[in-house]
Amino acid sequence: MNPVYVALDTPDLDRALALAKSVRMVAGGVKLGLEFFSANGPQGVQEVARLGLPVFLDLKLHDIPNTVAKAIQALGALEPAVLTVHAAGGRAMLEEAKAAAPASTKVVAVTVLTSLDGSDLKDAGVAGSPADQVARLASLARESGLDGIVCSGAEVRAARKAWTKGFFVVPGVRPEGSGVGDQKRVVTPRTALDDGASILVIGRPITGADSPADALRDIAATL
Repeated sequence: MNPVYVALDTPDLDRALALAKSVRMVAGGVKLGLEFFSANGPQGVQEVARLGLPVFLDLKLHDIPNTVAKAIQALGALEPAVLTVHAAGGRAMLEEAKAAAPASTKVVAVTVLTSLDGSDLKDAGVAGSPADQVARLASLARESGLDGIVCSGAEVRAARKAWTKGFFVVPGVRPEGSGVGDQKRVVTPRTALDDGASILVIGRPITGADSPADALRDIAATL
């Protein structure tokens, strides 16, 4: 199966549906994030899910444990294939998030956003490099019973080595020749997969193409 989940980062439901339809025979799934969810809510997620593609619901939940657990219970009927929470929410929050999720949903913890680098972490009071922080939070996620983490391609090799059975979501992936946009720690799809990614999240190089399906096929051919 194609490991690429196409990021439908748009508040426009019609555009999201059109993009999902155009890649449905090629993609491994679609990612719906905060921008889409804020505009369209659970009903919008359901409309995309009806197309038959697995849905990665990327809401990056981060709050007190009870609030996150209740939010995940409220989302339970959507049965997303993958759901994100922030690892920085702490052990209790992570444990309750996993306990509240449907059995079929992989709950993965966001470690260090791909838009951040060492300087950004320092500004936030976090000691060490992004790789150091990813390692710390990956260990916490594993100990808390989560299914895996979200990390950049720069850290996935080390994360996979330390957590051989983990599920690793790698965003910020860019094919050769693509612009990096607001991402700072990027790798090619082939490199990310070779280094241990379970799924790859790719948006603009596909959704901004004249033919999203052809762009996705070109990427898949490199894997």
